[in-house]
Amino acid sequence: MRVSTNTWQVGDVTVSRIVETENTSLPPERLSTGLTKERVQQCDWLAPDYADSDGTLKLSVHAFVVESRGVRIVVDTCVGNDKPRANPHWNMLQRPFLGNFAAAGFAPETIDYVLCTHLHVDHVGWNTRWDGKAWVPTFPAAQYLFARTEWNHWTDEHRTTDDTGHIGKMLQMETVFADSIAPIVAAGLHQLVETDHRITDEVALVPTPGHTPGHVSVIIRSAGKMACITGDMAHHPIQIADPAICSNFDSDQQQSAKTRWQFVADHADRDILVFGTHFVTPSAGYIVSDAAGWRLIQKD
Repeated sequence: MRVSTNTWQVGDVTVSRIVETENTSLPPERLSTGLTKERVQQCDWLAPDYADSDGTLKLSVHAFVVESRGVRIVVDTCVGNDKPRANPHWNMLQRPFLGNFAAAGFAPETIDYVLCTHLHVDHVGWNTRWDGKAWVPTFPAAQYLFARTEWNHWTDEHRTTDDTGHIGKMLQMETVFADSIAPIVAAGLHQLVETDHRITDEVALVPTPGHTPGHVSVIIRSAGKMACITGDMAHHPIQIADPAICSNFDSDQQQSAKTRWQFVADHADRDILVFGTHFVTPSAGYIVSDAAGWRLIQKD
C-alpha cells in the first residue's frame, strides 16, 4: 500500500513523486546571477509555496516514478547517499530516500527503466548505492537510459582542462561519473538513446537543450490527457513567469531561454500538467497567462 500523497493520474499513466530533500531556502542569485529578492516578490503568487515572503526561493530534489503499460520508469535519481560532494548540503548525505521509495509501493528491483534527463550531480546520485565494498546499481533490473548527445558531451567535457569545462569542474563531473555512472556502464545496464526516444506508446523523451546540450524532458500522452516532466529546463516556477531567467548552471543560456520560451508558448492555457523536477510541493501545475506573463496554478 502506498503512503505517498504525491501521486497523479495522467490518463492511464500514474506519476508518483519520491522526495529526497525539500524546502531548501535559496538566495535567488544562487539560481540566477542578477535575480533579486525584489524580482521574486514581484511574482506574488510564488509565496508561500515556491518562495518565502522575503523573496528567498524554495527548491526540492526528488524523483518521479512513471507507470505506463505495466512498465515502471524512474525519472532522475537525485543526489544519493554516502557520496562526497563539494556542496555541503549534498555531501555524504544520509537520507531515507530508499525507505520512502519502498513506502510509496516501489521495490528497487521492480523498476524497468531509469531515465536521467541529464547527467548533473543531482540527477544521477541514486543510480548507485554503496553496499559496503563498492558502488552498485540501485535498480539492478533496470535499463538506464542516457541521451546520446548528453553522453557524448560529458564524456568529452568531464576530461577537459580548459575553460570550456568550468561547469563540469564545478559539478565534479569526474567524481560523479566514477561513483554514479561508471558502475552502471560496468554492469552493462546503460543504453544510449536519441533525444526523442519513446519508452512506451504513452511516454517519450523530447529534446529541451540549453541547460545541457543533450537535456531531455519527458512527455506523457495517455487517454486524451497530457503532461510533461521538465527536468532542469526549468528549475523554479519563476522561470515559468519569466522564461528569460537562466540558471547559473545552464551550459548555453541563450539556448536555455529559447527552449523555455517555446515550452511556455506551447503549454500555456492548455490542459497540460507540468511537473517540475525541482518544484517544491505542489510540484505540478498548469501554466496560465496573466497580465504579468504566466503563472503556475493547481486545478481541482
